[in-house]
Amino acid sequence: MARPRQIVGFGGGTFPTYGRATLHPLEGFVLRLTGRERPRVCYIPTASAEDPARIVQFHDKFADGTAVASHLKLFPWPREDVRDFLLGQDVIYVGGGNTANMLAIWRVHGIDRLLREAWNAGVVLCGGSAGMICWYEAAITDSFGPDLAPIRDLLGFLPGSACPHYDSEERRRPRYHELIRDGLPDGVAAEDGVGLHYVDRELREAVSARPDGCAYRVERAGNDVRESPIAVRALAST
Repeated sequence: MARPRQIVGFGGGTFPTYGRATLHPLEGFVLRLTGRERPRVCYIPTASAEDPARIVQFHDKFADGTAVASHLKLFPWPREDVRDFLLGQDVIYVGGGNTANMLAIWRVHGIDRLLREAWNAGVVLCGGSAGMICWYEAAITDSFGPDLAPIRDLLGFLPGSACPHYDSEERRRPRYHELIRDGLPDGVAAEDGVGLHYVDRELREAVSARPDGCAYRVERAGNDVRESPIAVRALAST
């Protein structure tokens, strides 16, 4: 039976950036989507310049055998079997960091095309921050400097725009509203600890590792911006 195309974008606070070696509720949610008892999970750390500490922390998450962990480095060059390696995963996790730099490197090596192929084959794609927004058509980003700016040439697997860290970074919310008012595509916003689960290109549900986690649709309404809450299902702690 063909596996559905699934993407889960995290507003922030998971996998290597979460800061603990135990499994985060959002991580457990993603693993269950695979239907595998011991899924194969690959971390792509390009956005953080392949930070060794984050790679080690990622592997520590699964030291108990919950999943078969691996990672993909692109420096000095990708592994020779990169296509088979990525398509052989059950989950591909994209870490946070500089989204624009990450996409430039991916496009040089064709990783963007392989991720689309993996998605079409039913590999669950997920990630936080840069690893959340990269799947959309456009987003708000700090890739170009400390001031938040629009980025419009993302992978486009998902429609519209996205904003992570909606509650944890003071400038995110008002700046995202400003960018949408100025023509950035309508989109979605997620707080840290909140995941947006898509099946094909449709939002199936929002889930949260926090009892008070929120997500929103953010849309232009005339000369203003309308923010509509998305129902969020709280996940049990692990």
